[in-house]
Amino acid sequence: MTTPSSVTVTVPATTANIGPGFDCIGAALSLYNRLKFSIADSATELKISVTGKEAARVSTDNTNLAYQAFVKLYEHLDQIPPSVEIEIDLGVPLARGLGSSATAIVGGLLGANQLAGHPLNQTEIMNLAIAIEGHPDNVVPALLGGCCLTASTPTGWEICDIPWHSDIVPVVAIPDFELSTAEARRVLPTEYSRADAIFNAAHLGILLRGLETGNGDWLKAGMQDKIHQPYRKSLIKGYEKVRLAALDAGADEMVISGAGPTLLALTNSLTTSAVVTAMADTWKNQGVVTEVKALDIDTTGAICN
Repeated sequence: MTTPSSVTVTVPATTANIGPGFDCIGAALSLYNRLKFSIADSATELKISVTGKEAARVSTDNTNLAYQAFVKLYEHLDQIPPSVEIEIDLGVPLARGLGSSATAIVGGLLGANQLAGHPLNQTEIMNLAIAIEGHPDNVVPALLGGCCLTASTPTGWEICDIPWHSDIVPVVAIPDFELSTAEARRVLPTEYSRADAIFNAAHLGILLRGLETGNGDWLKAGMQDKIHQPYRKSLIKGYEKVRLAALDAGADEMVISGAGPTLLALTNSLTTSAVVTAMADTWKNQGVVTEVKALDIDTTGAICN
């Protein structure tokens, strides 16, 4: 097989930590970042160009996360990375809880793997991505697509694909302010009670059945959480008002997407329009400019061409 001189990687956004699924469950969404990697002459070494709404905020030197992941794969192979030109087209908002860092990590690893002649398989790519990100809930669905539950084992990771009922529509409300993952983690306690651990285990089980069946009562109950949301919602202006507006408009429940501040409501096709409008209007009344989108679940994951 001829090794290509360039490759374009398309990686979906993700929503993770869904309700009680902290650091273990995530789903790929129909928003995308596209990254093109091209072998450059040795005089170039590294050239990064970025297009998209927030392009000016993406680093274009060797601190760029996609490039760092690109280099990491070659280091894993014990090879020197080639000079490369990277063209990034942003469709996933930065630092909003939609997995933008996961798209960079997965994109960089896949781009490097293609240009290196495809030495690593999908599982090896996934393990590297998890090691770079530090937790699996975003990078796994970004790579594989769909909704994924990931658990550690003595020898690595076990991935379970979670059926997502076709009637369930994910609605994301993306505000014009950021919340870093580091900041969102700082507010979490270091220990939890047995009661809270049992609560989350039970509700995660109900959530999985709700996602599979589309049962609204199970979704409503299953998205309750005592591990991260009670602590993080105070960092998100207007959280409770937006949540109540979404529920009044017909959503089953609303939670924080990833580390936030994007909010995720699960609803159905009959109430989607009302939920979108309610979330947008309520946040606007709180003085927050927001973009609300009804999305699909991406079932393909990252693709190379």
